[in-house]
Amino acid sequence: MALDYGINFIDTAEMYSIPPRAETYGSTETIIGNWLQKTGKRDQVVLTSKVIGKADDWMPHVRNGRARLNRSNIETAINNSLKRLKTDVIDLYQIHWPDRNTNFFGQLEYQYQPDDSAAAIDETLSVLKDLVQTGKVRQVGVSNETPWGLMEYLRLSDKLDAPRIVSIQNPYNLLNRSFEIGLSEFSHNENIGLLAYSPLAFGVLSGKYLEQQPANARLTLFPAYHRYSSENAQKATAAYVGLAHDNGLLPAQMALAFVTSRPFVCANIIGATTLTQLKENIESINITLSDEVLGGIEEIHQNNTNPCP
Repeated sequence: MALDYGINFIDTAEMYSIPPRAETYGSTETIIGNWLQKTGKRDQVVLTSKVIGKADDWMPHVRNGRARLNRSNIETAINNSLKRLKTDVIDLYQIHWPDRNTNFFGQLEYQYQPDDSAAAIDETLSVLKDLVQTGKVRQVGVSNETPWGLMEYLRLSDKLDAPRIVSIQNPYNLLNRSFEIGLSEFSHNENIGLLAYSPLAFGVLSGKYLEQQPANARLTLFPAYHRYSSENAQKATAAYVGLAHDNGLLPAQMALAFVTSRPFVCANIIGATTLTQLKENIESINITLSDEVLGGIEEIHQNNTNPCP
């Protein structure tokens, strides 16, 4: 259905599905690979995947709990992803999160904590260079990265004559516009587009969680994913939902249309549980937000700035 609507970008990762468990590790890549093989539509899509960084404490099932962004780990990861995806090449291969101790997944107040076990960025980039040269990967990107990390990848790509980072996949939505603070300038000046994930903040911006916990919804099934469920988030969400209704818009479509409209966004990574949700999400591309709605969004944002960074 997505391809029928003109969508040609499929994003996955070795660790999916979510939440990560040993019994489902790699299952999403397998599902996609089986579908691409069955339909013969591999050449119609831009296929992306990711390799995880350090996750000893919460993903001990991946490479015996010693996943790192070093040569042996990345080479193992890419070869296994290619097998599951049933393809010879991944169009965009991304670093899922940094090895080093830094701010991502909502962590604030950076504190320097050296870690000798973390792979250096120059080693990671050298491996990615080899993957591009051998034809296993076409382009490379980062995810959950900071301004300093992105700058270092760019600096080292020049120094090592390595592939240049072409994209960054970070969270971006009405409840979390922190990308605008330090990273959007990179997007504009270095031509590194944002692949915006969680554009609906785990579905929160649809408004469906304001008064109840709907059955079989993500946050009902997996309450540990509470990044967008704080009291301040509920307050801001209620204001955005009200703005949408006042202007004859579906809250989810307004939230998605806002993300798509940002000049630094090159892909709005939607997710859906049902075909009805998928259709509604896709059709947000046809919505152009009025100056009145954009002004209302900014007013709410000023009163509730980044409640869920």
